[in-house]
Amino acid sequence: MEFTAAQIASYLNGTVEGDPEAKVTTFNKIEEGKPGGISFLANPKYTPYIYTSQASVVLVNKDFVAEHPISATLIRVDDAYACLAKLMQMAVSYRPHKSKRERMSKVAWSAKVGKGVYIGSFTYVSAHAVVGDNTQVFPQVYIGENVTIGKDCIIYPGVKIYRDCVIGDRCILQAGAVIGSDGFGFAPQPDGSYKKIPQTGNVIIEDDVEICANTCVDRATMGSTIIRKGVKLDNLIQVGHNVEIGEHTVMASQVGIAGSTKIGGHCMMGGQVGIAGHLHICDGLNVAAKAGILSDVKDASSPLLGAPAMDHKQFLRSYVLFRKFPEIYSELKQANKALKEEIEQLKQNNR
Repeated sequence: MEFTAAQIASYLNGTVEGDPEAKVTTFNKIEEGKPGGISFLANPKYTPYIYTSQASVVLVNKDFVAEHPISATLIRVDDAYACLAKLMQMAVSYRPHKSKRERMSKVAWSAKVGKGVYIGSFTYVSAHAVVGDNTQVFPQVYIGENVTIGKDCIIYPGVKIYRDCVIGDRCILQAGAVIGSDGFGFAPQPDGSYKKIPQTGNVIIEDDVEICANTCVDRATMGSTIIRKGVKLDNLIQVGHNVEIGEHTVMASQVGIAGSTKIGGHCMMGGQVGIAGHLHICDGLNVAAKAGILSDVKDASSPLLGAPAMDHKQFLRSYVLFRKFPEIYSELKQANKALKEEIEQLKQNNR
């Protein structure tokens, strides 16, 4: 790609401050900016780098105030981070779109493959599966029987989609994601062994969902595990059987959700959050990394921290005391010792 600052500003509805003909051909982090690159400044932590960056163009928020001279051409926009995402999406759209079936792939005769679909080598599309128009299915993907995949999806190498699962339009499944594996259902027996409970349901993933590398979404025991539209799941997440995740909820790496829990829309969960089974989580909840949720959450007015999870203000107050425990313990020991000495002295005085 090659674009001028003026073209980029027009596309982003921004204003140019500097050379409107400055050309860019690649993206750079602001601390590693080079001539011909475009960078962005959204986090104030990185402000010092804008004065030394060699990038040709830098996206900044409209309210940015420079304290020193800047050699780069600036493009002022409402939200530099959001505009960078928009610009990168546009750049990616210029990449060649594959639309063929490679020779080493296998598509069952009863499967239906739409127009403009790419199917890579060593991919297997099972009987009665449906792949929508312009979807990209990269090598070594398994698509099970009766699976439905919508239009304009990207299925990266090594993805496994088990039978009967439904994937919406414009979804992205990153490498190694597993959709529809059996839920963790085992019935304890009188002799102490466990008997497997057949998992007869499926997984339904709605439109515009992205599921990242090595994340597993288990099929339902009965009915469906449901990932609503716009959900973004990071790498190495476990979604248990019969879980439902509300629209536009985002989760960072290593979140674990036990079976039959219902999570509302527009929630944000940090890395390694653990959620017990059969819970209801309200819309709009923010949960900090490593928190453990053990009961229903009905109020999203305050973020949750800690394990068990609690209101963040309560957690911070408790944490202050926790850090003082060694000092408190030492003082208690001294007080206990002094009390014992005083009691002993009183006993001697009464003899």
